[in-house]
Amino acid sequence: MFFVLVLLSCCFLTGCCSVEEQRFFGTTQGSYYSIIYYDEQNRDFNKDFDSIFNELDNTLSLWNENSLISRVNRNDTTVVLNKIFVDNFNYAMKAAELSDGYFDPTVGPLVAAWGFHFKEGVDMTPQIVDSLLHLVGYRKIKIENGKVIKQNPNMTLDFNAVAQGYTTDMIGEFLTSRGVENYLVDVGGEIMAKGSKPRNIPWKVGIEKPADNKDDERIVQEIVELSNKSIVTSGNYRKYVERNGKRYSHSIDPNTGYPASNNMLSATIICDDTAWADCLASICMLVGMEKAKEILATQKGVKAFFIYEDDNKTKTLTLPSHIPDSAYPRPVDR
Repeated sequence: MFFVLVLLSCCFLTGCCSVEEQRFFGTTQGSYYSIIYYDEQNRDFNKDFDSIFNELDNTLSLWNENSLISRVNRNDTTVVLNKIFVDNFNYAMKAAELSDGYFDPTVGPLVAAWGFHFKEGVDMTPQIVDSLLHLVGYRKIKIENGKVIKQNPNMTLDFNAVAQGYTTDMIGEFLTSRGVENYLVDVGGEIMAKGSKPRNIPWKVGIEKPADNKDDERIVQEIVELSNKSIVTSGNYRKYVERNGKRYSHSIDPNTGYPASNNMLSATIICDDTAWADCLASICMLVGMEKAKEILATQKGVKAFFIYEDDNKTKTLTLPSHIPDSAYPRPVDR
């Protein structure tokens, strides 16, 4: 996901501070990453970041035919699962249970057929959808004795709705392990903020205003101040395909085989765990606002900000509703 905009203009170090700002930018997992931190020893961790990204790519990338997940999807019996794979599997299964199966890591064949992977989609007919639904169902797959067990060997796993959040957490955990207390990690819009900038200035992150078209200019609608929290936004207004003049969201309902259809434009989640925020944001977009409110009510310490459409008007909702206006989030000054 890549719908949260870090306000980089707020992150520059002033000349009176003794600790230099360290910045690293690049691409990973088909998206971008940005890592900003303040380290009293001014250490350069770029090689360490590259090592972490490579380990994740070699485990979770569907674009890498030799990754663990690609080999699992090909039913390679020699695969030895690592912690990264098992962690992502467990996050995905937890999200599937919480959402009654709306979040499903086996939905990949449908996602690909609709044209949201690296190949163009096919002309989706009810017959094709029905044939692919036989390959979907999180209860049909499990890990047992270190092996992935599938009811149907043609089933595949896809952790794309978890992986970037998990990557953000891994980078954050690495920085914390090295004694870095103030940093902002952003992998494809999945963001973790720890500590603050110099002089206790909070990190600031902008939530994007939903666009009419995927190539429209990015405009910040709301600003969130973050410290020791993660934030993830999922939206349906930039990742979509058009078929016969109709726009279809990238969020595929595994119950029907068709893109989810509801009035949610974007869902922003703030909590302590970026990977879990990633899952929750996806769940909200799949189930719609009313069901999302019920699910989030069960999640302790989670805040949410919805942008939705009602009577052809764009509206917003903050959860829990008792959050003070001064706390989260606030509109951008025009």
